Amino acid sequence: MKIRVIEESANKNAACTIAPTINKLFTMKNLKTKMIFFSLLFFLFGFVTTGFSQPLSPTQIDSLVLHSMKAFDVPGMAVAVIKEGRVVLAKGYGLRSLHSKNKVDTHTLFAIASNSKAFTTASLAILVDRGALRWDDPVQKYIPEFQMYAPYVSEHFTIRDLVTHRSGLGLGAGDLMIFPNGSHFTVDELIHNLRYLKPVSGFRAKFAYDNLLYIVAGEVIHRVSGMSWEAFVQKNIFDKLGMNESVPGYTFLKDSSDMADAHVMVNGKLQVVPRFSQQMADAAGGINSNIHDLTKWVLARLNDGRYGDNLQNHLFSVKESREMFSPQTILPARKNGPYHSHFRAYGLGWFMQDVKGYKEIWHTGGLAGMVTEITLIPELKLGIIVLTNQEVGAAFQSVTDQILDGYLNIKGTHRVDEYKKQIEKRRQHAGMMTKAVWQKVKQQQLSGAKKPDLKPFTGIYRDAWFGNVDITLKNDTLWFTSEKSSQMHGFLEWYKNDVFIVKWHNRSMHADAFVLFNSDFSGKPDEIKMKPVSPLTDFSFDFQDLHFFRVK
Repeated sequence: MKIRVIEESANKNAACTIAPTINKLFTMKNLKTKMIFFSLLFFLFGFVTTGFSQPLSPTQIDSLVLHSMKAFDVPGMAVAVIKEGRVVLAKGYGLRSLHSKNKVDTHTLFAIASNSKAFTTASLAILVDRGALRWDDPVQKYIPEFQMYAPYVSEHFTIRDLVTHRSGLGLGAGDLMIFPNGSHFTVDELIHNLRYLKPVSGFRAKFAYDNLLYIVAGEVIHRVSGMSWEAFVQKNIFDKLGMNESVPGYTFLKDSSDMADAHVMVNGKLQVVPRFSQQMADAAGGINSNIHDLTKWVLARLNDGRYGDNLQNHLFSVKESREMFSPQTILPARKNGPYHSHFRAYGLGWFMQDVKGYKEIWHTGGLAGMVTEITLIPELKLGIIVLTNQEVGAAFQSVTDQILDGYLNIKGTHRVDEYKKQIEKRRQHAGMMTKAVWQKVKQQQLSGAKKPDLKPFTGIYRDAWFGNVDITLKNDTLWFTSEKSSQMHGFLEWYKNDVFIVKWHNRSMHADAFVLFNSDFSGKPDEIKMKPVSPLTDFSFDFQDLHFFRVK
């Protein structure tokens, strides 16, 4: 509060001093003197009206990052700050892996996950500039077999609709075709299976984040350009910007000598888990990059796609740059403290909102054991990049927001501590819910309650888009095995009546789920519905979209 008073006093005093001096100016006969005075006047007014911004120093950012890493158990981070066309900080912190103990540097590769989506929309913008397609062309013009659940939606679904999360589908609908790692679906199967996903809202009526439609957008790029999405991004973005260390997908990685491992908390202990390598999902979240390369991408985005000496080269036109940064799907505004935001929206591959009167453009990315964020304030020529090798989003968010607060002249915030309290509160709430569920399971076992005959539950059940699951009986225990997704394998604990809980073999997924068997008129189980046990289960485990029917 005191600092603000001092600033206001300084502004008032400057204005009082300038006024009488202006009166004297018009009595001056020396033109040179007038010009010097006007230059000084403009400089002073600029200084006064801008205020005293207090960006964090590199040393302060070091302390902030280390504090965040410790608070959220993150082995390693890479952070960059770009301001006025210059990289003012680019640095690695901590360890690439708890296995190797090698340190993170500016060349360490991280999976940037959904931050890849902006490269997909940029690729589409390049094709728009070339006249090869238009944002509002129907998808069926390029993929005739494309169908959504309703015929009207199928016919009117546009390229723009693919990348703006307004399809009418639910949050993460169909993600189990690509997540977790190790599914065996193809792009053709994914496109075919979209017709089985039932909408939960009207077409273009509501925002609901999805990944599958970005994969379809990648296929549009493939069919229009004659190049795979990966080859198109490599040639038209990576090569032009000199992002020589980045790869459009994990399977394209030739040198893993400076690569961050993914880390997940399992039973209270941080563990290394396999990196996400699902090539089919590259257009939605496959890029692996580093601070060294991403600063070039951010600089180009802050300059409306211009790059090179004197910014004479263009990735895409200024018109398309502004189109990507324009609201397409409106999100509910939310109260967010000192930022005083009044709107939120999704553009073309980017979220946006207002913060302290400036337009903030941002996106996050999350995969198992690795989460990232890229933030732009174009009016301030400011970019912030945070890459992490743990899956706690509060880590990158606290670093991003604290750095942002400095440039927005917001005082008195302690983002790490604030977000630490928030995440602990959510974890405590979720922990109480899941603990109650497992206590009930344990009580059933200790009480000697007679569980139902398990044999009738066995068989093969099929979901229209996810395919078959096999429920088998081994050593008096039911097992759940997916034919198309190898990680979806676990045993069933009896909960109550005809409800079980599937406990996945891969404990790093944190996605145990209720399995409800419904019976036909003869009393034989003939269908399965599922839902996650914990409210913190990642939305890409879209169990709610599954509806299995017995086929054998």
